[in-house]
Amino acid sequence: MKAIIIYEPGGPEQFKLAEYPIPVPASGEVLVRIKARGLNRSELMTRKGYSPGVHFPRVLGIECVGEVVTDPSGKLQPGQQVAACMGEMGRAYDGSYAEYAVLPAGILQPFTSHLPWKILGALPEMYQTVYGSLFAALDIRQGETLLIRGGTSSIGLLAIQMAKNAGLKVIATTRNPAKENFLLSNGCDQVLIDDGHLQQRIPAAVDKVLELIGTNTLKDSLACARRGGTVCMTGILSESWSIPSFTPMEFIPPAVKLTVCNSGEIKSDAATFSAFIRDVEQGKIKIITGPVFQLDQISQAHQLMDDNQAMGKIVVVS
Repeated sequence: MKAIIIYEPGGPEQFKLAEYPIPVPASGEVLVRIKARGLNRSELMTRKGYSPGVHFPRVLGIECVGEVVTDPSGKLQPGQQVAACMGEMGRAYDGSYAEYAVLPAGILQPFTSHLPWKILGALPEMYQTVYGSLFAALDIRQGETLLIRGGTSSIGLLAIQMAKNAGLKVIATTRNPAKENFLLSNGCDQVLIDDGHLQQRIPAAVDKVLELIGTNTLKDSLACARRGGTVCMTGILSESWSIPSFTPMEFIPPAVKLTVCNSGEIKSDAATFSAFIRDVEQGKIKIITGPVFQLDQISQAHQLMDDNQAMGKIVVVS
């Protein structure tokens, strides 16, 4: 099988195409023929060597969709469509940048859909992250106002639609004025051009904030929330993971709650994921993808992610 391996951290040029034997699943594992996978910024961070505990060489890739080849337990039949994400995939063991992967049965979600693989490949991590952020971490409610910081990211674009479908008013941000109409056409009520200082520019303190930029803007996002409001830090679009000299009593405003979402820890069940796929099939949710690449074009796909020019989820098909 074809696999993309990285031997040492660095730029997109570090990826190498290799021929590997098709792996054999052990007890508790399933062999999956991978049809598509979305790219994620966590893979960019791993590629650069910023993910602690990841040892090279490694086949990266934290999500995929595909078909079951072999399940030693007999629970999943050959040809069954499945999705997988996180669970240390592409970090502690080889991930989805390959034609086949052996994956823990516990991270697989079976589904049935007629959608093309290039659309299905965009869904697992994106959906689980938005679902966990909005419903588990932020506990959004109809009638609330949600600020999404980093609205043009793939997570931001889906969060806008899911929040609007849940009855919220949505304010989204971008640093690029040229993307304002793009965000409005995706359903948000208001767009703010983000200069890093939104506190004085939002019309009123908001109920909930979805922070997708990261530590660079987190303090300002906390200041945008009303007393009793909640900020969820989900994304790291910047490359700074930590806050120097963090002092909670000074950093977090009184009575504002700060939480995080990690899709590896908070996931919907298979039925909820399948219901989301039905919404996509019926047009209730529009999936905005960026360019679609082939597996041997992974370096070009990562370069596009580096340049932050995708305008949607980057998908790589096999």
